[in-house]
Amino acid sequence: MTDGTPRLPLDRIAAALRRERTRAGLSLSELAKRAGIAKSTLSQLESATGNPSLETLWALGVALGVPFSTLVEPPRPAVQVIRAGEGPTVPSERSDYAATLLSSSPPGARRDIYFLRVEPGPARESDPHTPGTVEHLIVGTGRVLAGPDDEPVELAAGDYLSYPGDVPHICQALEPDTTCIMIMQHT
Repeated sequence: MTDGTPRLPLDRIAAALRRERTRAGLSLSELAKRAGIAKSTLSQLESATGNPSLETLWALGVALGVPFSTLVEPPRPAVQVIRAGEGPTVPSERSDYAATLLSSSPPGARRDIYFLRVEPGPARESDPHTPGTVEHLIVGTGRVLAGPDDEPVELAAGDYLSYPGDVPHICQALEPDTTCIMIMQHT
């Protein structure tokens, strides 16, 4: 995106990838294979020189068995304010879609909260997340088509949708300047 969207801190992602890969006991080659990405891409990400897309980080999270937020989560202060336009944001490489992590799961909870900014164009097609994942979507502005690939639902501002995130699913803006809050519940 070229709209001034804040960039992710690559050093934080690199450290999280190395930590989680080591925890899982996987080599660079094995993790890259499981995530369906090139070993060189993973190596660049772990050395903080790569430029990760939303799809790449999701694939790595699924391959590692951890929520996406584990890979991008900033240190958490006791009181946290994220102003509009701030926060770790990852753009999609296949559609005009960007997800900003607002809150990741605290210990004992299994949910992450994201602010989504979506523009009309190709749908954001998501591969299944870890088994048992449920996504909750609340539309703030605009209209979207979202949900499982085989039964997406059209939503307007103020509408809420809950759907399985462990099956292929989509999110597509039907109007410019569409925004949503997504809560991802992990089991």
